[in-house]
Amino acid sequence: MAVLLLDDRGELAYANASARRLAARLDPAAHDDPHAARRLLTLANDTDWSIARVQGHSRRDVQVRPDVMLAVELFCGSGENDGQRFVAITDISARSARERELQQRHDELERAYRSLSGAQEQLLQSEKMASIGQLAAGVAHEINNPIGYVHSNLGTLREYVSALFAMIETYASALAAPDPLIYRNDIRAHREKLDIDFILGDLPQLLDESREGIERVTRIVQDLKEFSHVGRNETMRPSDLIKGLESTLNIVWNDLKYKVKLEKIYGDMPLVECHTSEINQVFMNLLINAGQAIAERGVITLACGQENDEAWVSIADTGCGIPEEALGRIFDPFFTTKPIGRGTGLGLAISYRIVEKHHGRLEVQSIVGQGTTFRVVLPIRQPEAAG
Repeated sequence: MAVLLLDDRGELAYANASARRLAARLDPAAHDDPHAARRLLTLANDTDWSIARVQGHSRRDVQVRPDVMLAVELFCGSGENDGQRFVAITDISARSARERELQQRHDELERAYRSLSGAQEQLLQSEKMASIGQLAAGVAHEINNPIGYVHSNLGTLREYVSALFAMIETYASALAAPDPLIYRNDIRAHREKLDIDFILGDLPQLLDESREGIERVTRIVQDLKEFSHVGRNETMRPSDLIKGLESTLNIVWNDLKYKVKLEKIYGDMPLVECHTSEINQVFMNLLINAGQAIAERGVITLACGQENDEAWVSIADTGCGIPEEALGRIFDPFFTTKPIGRGTGLGLAISYRIVEKHHGRLEVQSIVGQGTTFRVVLPIRQPEAAG
């Protein structure tokens, strides 16, 4: 540390060896000048001295050269020591260089993190759309069935309407006659021929079936819309997990209904703060896995509940189970026990990270040959720091 003592007039009274070496380093041409250390006083300006006189001390970092950074400290005495002043100068070039290097590395890490976050977001959405792609045939089938019978019902309805119009024309002709009663038998015969009584009984049921089919299609389309919605920059909002589970089940049901018996054990559930679309993706991954774990016929049990400040949803299957040696790796990216073409190994990894981001837990219990239970546990309210 370079130390410079000043007299009452502010002139240099003493400079230690470090001060002389520092002066020579800053100006090699003044190496032999005994007064070279005096030039170090120019590193402090009037403002620095004004602060030091008021507060007794001031400090400022001075960039002398691109490779030299100095910490210049001024000390002014008070009371009995009034008039005593000295300057301490410390070379902090190495520390400054380290700080710049650390800042540079921090900036690089920030850029890498943003890039990684963007890639993760794209991967998350790609996996979601891939899941929908795998289910596309089933979803199309679920939509095609109601559309098919609505189309058929419309054809039948057209025939019914034609028959009713014909019957109305018959009534109108009879009413226009001078004596409508003479057409009574003709009207009765025409009514039987058109089977009006059957039409009147079948028509309400036909309309109800058609309306139910359209509502079924509307629900599937709405569920797909909600599921594919990104929404991760939105604020987490209180959501109905069971509604989300049922909505997701509606999308995957075609893949399950031919071999799965569904059991539901729903308890009272509070609204849970979350990104609904993300949690629905977790449900989809778990439902698909449960279905694929069942070879021919089996049971999937959906349950939910609340414990203290947490809510949970479990999806249990009676499938093949997960070997113990694989349980520790099932949440690793790209790890899968499924045959090639049936899984990317990303579903559970992404699900784990979604639940973790929600400050929750994804628990698993499995016995080979008996089945597997996944349990999604989420806080009812997110911590304040969570945005």
